[in-house]
Amino acid sequence: MLEWINDFGWILWLTVFLLLAVAEMLTLNLYFILMSVGALAALVAFLFHADLWLQIVIFCVVALATTVLIRPLALSHLHRGPADQLSNVDRLIGHRAVVLETVGLGGGLVKIGGDIWTARITGGAEIPVGATVEVDAIDGATAIISMPSAHKSAGTATTTA
Repeated sequence: MLEWINDFGWILWLTVFLLLAVAEMLTLNLYFILMSVGALAALVAFLFHADLWLQIVIFCVVALATTVLIRPLALSHLHRGPADQLSNVDRLIGHRAVVLETVGLGGGLVKIGGDIWTARITGGAEIPVGATVEVDAIDGATAIISMPSAHKSAGTATTTA
C-alpha cells in the first residue's frame, strides 16, 4: 500500500482536494476550501518527489496557515457593509420618483430611477403629472408614494414641465 502511495500519491492528493472542494460547496463556511489549498500544496510537493511525511506536513501547515491568515480576511471582505444592507426593491424605499400619469387612490404611473412602476398614494389628493414624489413602500409591483417631506409641510405639489 505504501508503495502504491509513493507511486500514485498525486491521485490521493487530487482526491482529497476534490472532496474538500465539494465539502466547501455544501457548507460554504470557508474552512474546507482553504484545506483544499493544503491538498494542492501537498500535490505539488509530491510532483517534486517529496517524501510522504513531508507531503503530510506541507498539507497540515498550508491548511492551517490559510485558515488562520486568509479566512478572517475573506470573512471581513464578505461581511463588509452594514448588517442591515437592503437588497432588491427594498432599496427603492425613500427614493424620489416622477409622476408620469396622475396618481390617485385608484393608481397611476411613476418613474423610479429608470424604471416605470404602477403607483398608489398613501392618502390625500391626486398627484399631478410631473410632480416629484417619495416612495414610502413597495407592495408587490406597486409603489406606494407620497409627497416628499418638504412638500408635505408646505402643502403644495411641485410640478415640472
